[in-house]
Amino acid sequence: MSAHNDLGRASEQAARQHLERSGLKLIEQNWSCRRGELDLVMLDGDTVVFVEVRARRHSAWGGALESIDARKRGKLVIAAELFLQQHSRWARYPCRFDVVAISTDGATRLDWIKNAFDA
Repeated sequence: MSAHNDLGRASEQAARQHLERSGLKLIEQNWSCRRGELDLVMLDGDTVVFVEVRARRHSAWGGALESIDARKRGKLVIAAELFLQQHSRWARYPCRFDVVAISTDGATRLDWIKNAFDA
């Protein structure tokens, strides 16, 4: 098991707990398909939220949002579309893409960016 995977799993767990404390409800965690993976799929009121969790060990990380380039956004959108096709009960709900950025350089800091990008 690599340290990177451990950091990723711990970060997803921290993000999930933070979002649940904020009132979101978990639908799926680590949902994957042949085109990609969704870290967290949550429900915020009546909105399906696809959450990408980004973890960085160093403060010179350049921003988690910037690390999600157009190619990565495209993969997330395709995975979200496939999720909604397979789980049609959620297809009629509005949805959005959020990013939770976690830096673990010294004190852990969590930033939740709602509506980080559009599909």
